[in-house]
Amino acid sequence: MAEPVASRPHMPGYGILPAGRGTGLLPWSWALARLHESHDYWVATVWPDGRPHLSPVWAVWDDDALWFSAGPNSRKMRNIRAGSAVSVSTEDPENPVILEGTVELVTESDRLVRFVAVVNVKYRTEYPVEFFTPELAAVGLVRPAKAVGLMSSDFEGSPTRWTFPVN
Repeated sequence: MAEPVASRPHMPGYGILPAGRGTGLLPWSWALARLHESHDYWVATVWPDGRPHLSPVWAVWDDDALWFSAGPNSRKMRNIRAGSAVSVSTEDPENPVILEGTVELVTESDRLVRFVAVVNVKYRTEYPVEFFTPELAAVGLVRPAKAVGLMSSDFEGSPTRWTFPVN
């Protein structure tokens, strides 16, 4: 994946400094470290009638995407299958990284084998690949369109928006 373009997010009323002041724009490597290290993530979707839904998940950053699984009949998966875009946040409110994008549901065996291997290493589990089927535990991945991150220790000088090239 090409490196995303960094800029300041539009945050009127928060006293956000120009990109060259404070910490400045955060490097994408800063966000990647948090995407790899977070244990828990929050996935936000929208019900078909427009109501918001938020749910915690385990996830892994691999192959330039955030991968997660969920019950196929869970509210988040039903919202995703109905066309909901998602926002996903890392667990740390002091140094969050928030992704925006759509979810691709994964069913190909070789991709599921890779997902299971990465999940088992990160979470020290021993899930068999057979567990991750559309009937038992659906797997989705988010290739972000945008991401935002900031350090609360420099709230005015660190907010960064990363925009990803369209493939």
